[in-house]
Amino acid sequence: MRHYQIHVTAKKGIFDPAGTTAQHALENLGYDGVRGVKIGKLIELAADDSVTADEVAQMCARLLANPVIEDFDIKEA
Repeated sequence: MRHYQIHVTAKKGIFDPAGTTAQHALENLGYDGVRGVKIGKLIELAADDSVTADEVAQMCARLLANPVIEDFDIKEA
């Protein structure tokens, strides 16, 4: 069994409303040194040994992420 962790975040230049909201909230709590927050998602995928990292990348491009506005990084865990 293989385990993959997939981190999905908004591409550079894409507005991230959740990140902006979190940044403003942190500033309101007194954390003035915060200069940027990106909110993404973590996907943990368990697969048979026959599933390759290339196939996982295809899964991300076709379903798990939106490659037009999101980047993804795959790590075998």
